[in-house]
Amino acid sequence: MPAFNLRGTFTALVTPFSEADGSIDFPAYERHLEAQIAGKIDGFVPCGTTGESPTLSDQEKFDLIQRTARVAAGRVVVLAGIGASDTRKAVHQAQAAVEAGADAVMLVMPSYSRPSQSGLSDYVEQVANAAKCPLVIYNIPGRTAVSLEVDTLIEAAARCPNVVGLKDASGNVTYCQSLLARVGNRLSVLSGDDALTVPMMAIGAQGVISVTSNVLPAAVSRVVQAALAGRFDVARTEHLRLLQVHDAMFCAPSPGPVKVALAQRGAMAARLRPPMDLPTPGQRARVIAALQIFEA
Repeated sequence: MPAFNLRGTFTALVTPFSEADGSIDFPAYERHLEAQIAGKIDGFVPCGTTGESPTLSDQEKFDLIQRTARVAAGRVVVLAGIGASDTRKAVHQAQAAVEAGADAVMLVMPSYSRPSQSGLSDYVEQVANAAKCPLVIYNIPGRTAVSLEVDTLIEAAARCPNVVGLKDASGNVTYCQSLLARVGNRLSVLSGDDALTVPMMAIGAQGVISVTSNVLPAAVSRVVQAALAGRFDVARTEHLRLLQVHDAMFCAPSPGPVKVALAQRGAMAARLRPPMDLPTPGQRARVIAALQIFEA
């Protein structure tokens, strides 16, 4: 198993689309990746929720992961988003992601079908056994309508040594606390919510999988590095400065606001794939104002 360190700032990458035909804008994507590396982030997360993965074909996902790994070239970790309501499809996605060059995969819980805890455990184990790479669990009950319970995650990790961590987007810091109190350093936890990064790191999380870092990679990275160094006075100050931006990034369904912010900077077109749509004019103004205030 390759060395893999789930620690630091990982960017939940947006997927740029061409204004002309809606295809993936790979030149804009590669420029975005380089800007992230210049901002000193620690990892890329392509094909996640922020990357509009439900609208991507299997081939597009493969191409994105392959391109991400090529640009990363070992400079940062590539943690590819996978997951499906069909376990067989999730297994195939994991294998394809590794073939495309991912260092590890991040498995989101199934949506819509709402399986039992036993079904979720089996889902994790089947993917873990097939992936042959480090596996990070993604728990986001607000989107999937099901939560992987702490007991279930611990049991699955005990059976699958390559389950190495968790993206916790439960919105509940007690979930992270309960897990870390029982597993110690066995699993690494990253915040799945920018606004909760410092609170979660204060009780043992190792960083964040961030939406805001698409726009402000260096600023988010500074917060995380300060917290990892135990300088929570600095981390808290910098985190609170970013809070208005974090809020603005979710003033409309994500990734609409972050794409508005990136388009404002000329990084890519503000285009999403239906049924996702762009923020209203008022929401766009809120995004731009939050960035202006932060950068003033």
